[in-house]
Amino acid sequence: MGLNAEGQFLLDIRSGIGDTNNHLGNWNPNDSTPCGWKGVNCTSDYNQVVRCLNLSSMNLSGSLSPSIGGLVHLTFLNLSFNVLSRNIPGEIGNCSSLEALHLNNNLFVGQLPVELAKLSCLTALNIANNRISGPFPDQIGNLLSLSLLIAYSNNITGPLPASFGNLKNLRIFRAGQNLISGSLPSEIGGCESLEYLGLAQNQFSGEIPKEIGMLQNLTDLVLWSNQLSGFIPVELGNCTNLRTLALYDNKLVGPIPQELGDLLFLRKLYLYRNSLNGAIPKEIGNLSSAVEIDFSENELTGEIPVELTKISGLQLLYIFENKLHGVIPDGLTTLENLAKLDLSINYLSGAIPIGFQHMKQLIMLQLFSNSLSGAIPQALGVYSKLWVVDLSNNYLTGEIPRHLCRNENLILLNLGSNNLKGCIPTGVTNCKPLVKLHLAANALVGNFPSDLCKMVNLSSLELYQNMFTGPIPPEIGQCHVLQRLHLSGNYFTGELPKQIGKLSQLVSFNVSSNLLTGVIPAEIFSCKMLQRLDLTRNSFVGTVPSEIGALSQLEILELSENQLSGDIPVEVGNLSRLTYLQMGGNLFSGEIPVTLGGILSLQIALNLSCNNLSGPIPTELGNLVLLEFLLLNNNHLSGEIPDSFEKLSSLLGCNFSNNDLTGALPSLSLFQKTGMDSFSGNKGLCGGPFGNCNGSPPFSFHPSDAGGKSVRIGKIIAIISAVIVLLSHFFIPADALSQKIAIALGARTNE
Repeated sequence: MGLNAEGQFLLDIRSGIGDTNNHLGNWNPNDSTPCGWKGVNCTSDYNQVVRCLNLSSMNLSGSLSPSIGGLVHLTFLNLSFNVLSRNIPGEIGNCSSLEALHLNNNLFVGQLPVELAKLSCLTALNIANNRISGPFPDQIGNLLSLSLLIAYSNNITGPLPASFGNLKNLRIFRAGQNLISGSLPSEIGGCESLEYLGLAQNQFSGEIPKEIGMLQNLTDLVLWSNQLSGFIPVELGNCTNLRTLALYDNKLVGPIPQELGDLLFLRKLYLYRNSLNGAIPKEIGNLSSAVEIDFSENELTGEIPVELTKISGLQLLYIFENKLHGVIPDGLTTLENLAKLDLSINYLSGAIPIGFQHMKQLIMLQLFSNSLSGAIPQALGVYSKLWVVDLSNNYLTGEIPRHLCRNENLILLNLGSNNLKGCIPTGVTNCKPLVKLHLAANALVGNFPSDLCKMVNLSSLELYQNMFTGPIPPEIGQCHVLQRLHLSGNYFTGELPKQIGKLSQLVSFNVSSNLLTGVIPAEIFSCKMLQRLDLTRNSFVGTVPSEIGALSQLEILELSENQLSGDIPVEVGNLSRLTYLQMGGNLFSGEIPVTLGGILSLQIALNLSCNNLSGPIPTELGNLVLLEFLLLNNNHLSGEIPDSFEKLSSLLGCNFSNNDLTGALPSLSLFQKTGMDSFSGNKGLCGGPFGNCNGSPPFSFHPSDAGGKSVRIGKIIAIISAVIVLLSHFFIPADALSQKIAIALGARTNE
């Protein structure tokens, strides 16, 4: 009798499929029906027909044959979690009995076939996680039985068809992470059964239609990361079954509607990263079911409403980066379930409520960049497993609480830029989980706490601008994962321990403005990951070790204002990523190494001023075409300024004064306009502000300009140093650093 027609269709489907694991090995063409084949399910009546085809998760490849359209009795088709590719065949529209179609998690491409709209019985369509492109067909509104439409993570484009409004039975519609554009159609209000509307990470624009307020059954509205604008519609207050409202990362403006306070079942309210303004409505305090509220990164004003303290189940409250003022309500400390609180980057004042120290669930407390004053509650950490505490950039006084790490959960502690005093308590220095410890810019005292070196997870330590004394202990070498060590602006004494060379992960090391002495240990240059090294304003002596040339990742090198002597190592020229080289104010002698001209990345500044350098200026420095500031003043350099400097078109400021230079200035425009003070104290320079070399007076030099421009260049160099010190507290790429310096300067010297 042979295999029936449906079996023949299935064999044709199999012929286009790769089955490396032989899951379809029992599909025997000698059978009379396919009803015993793996993945095939038939009806149980006398005239058996294929009702269900489930080939999910079989690692099948290839494409889906148009023969699928021959299975006209099929009600369930599941091909999900394979690697099927090419187009979805239009013939699938002939499966007129199909109720569920699962094609998700494959590699299907092309547009959705219009023929899908013929599947009048279809209740579930899942095409998520493919590479489907093009728009939803206008005819999709013909699928009147459709209850579930899952299409996220594709490349679907175009606007949503207005015909979506015909889908009265649609309960779940998820099409996030596509390229859908245009406005959200007002017809969506016709989807009266809709419970979940998820269209995040698309390119929707325009306003949220007020007709969404007609969706009485809606539990989840997820529209984040689009380009939606306009106001949040007050009609959302009619969606009284909402559990999740996620509108963040859009371009919404205006106030938060007080009508949102009517959403008594709302659990998660995310409105962050928009341009919302006005006060937080006190009606938000009516959200008795809320567990997470995030209004951060907006332009909200006014005070934190005390009504928020009525939301007893609240676990997360983020209102950071707004324009809030006033005090932190004491009532927030009565929220027994609150675990994460972030009110940072506002204008809040007053004291930190003492009740925070009694909150048992609190793991994250971030209040940085406000105007808070008074003492930190001293029992903070006794009752809660604190994870992150950041109270930096305030006006807090008193001592660091001893119990912050009592429950050994703390990974980040930042109390920098306050007015704290006293020593670092042992409860902090023995905190084994700590990854980042930032206590900079306070009035802390004591020696470097050696116990810190036992923290096996510590990657960032900032103690700069305090009043620490004594030596940096050799135990520092035990901080094996340390990437960032900033100790500048203290009173540390003695020599740098050579054990710093064991910090193989170190990226940024700054001990500037201390009282350190002795030679620079060559072992430091074993830290091959270093990008920033700042030893300025100490009393280091001796020569710079030639091993410095091994720091292939170095971008910023600052050794100025010490007592370093000898030649500048030629190996500095190996630092091919260097953008800023500061070696001024030392006792370096000999000639400028010609190898410096090979550091083509030098952009921000080259400062060799105030040393004992002699000999000619290397012609090779003219190769530094990105260089913006060049300081060679107060040395014993001789000969002419090389003509190759005419190529330094990026130069914004320079100083060659107080050397033994002679000859004509190169024809670089900057040299012709720069004040005389940048060239004074040399034997016989001519050209530019000195007039023509044949003895003629200056062409356009105004004596009153010289002092002004010289002062400006001096100030700009000072600004550069200050800005680099400031920005070195953050991991900032060198090119971005140069841009930020330019912004900080605010003006060019050749104005």
